[in-house]
Amino acid sequence: MATRITCALLLIGAVLLAGDGMEAALACPQYCLDVDYVTCPSSGSQKLPARCNCCMTPKGCTLHLSDGTQQICS
Repeated sequence: MATRITCALLLIGAVLLAGDGMEAALACPQYCLDVDYVTCPSSGSQKLPARCNCCMTPKGCTLHLSDGTQQICS
């Protein structure tokens, strides 16, 4: 009986330690904006391929939408 308790405690400790290094996952919205192209500070004025939304685009980049508006990703 003591062996079972010891094994259970070791298993629980291993699970807790393994979870210590895990980071929270970012949930991306499941929709696509009508994006013509993307620009990012790191690429200057170069027009980059369109991405669905800011979740799939690096922070600081701008989505240029087909209706002429812009969305800055933060």
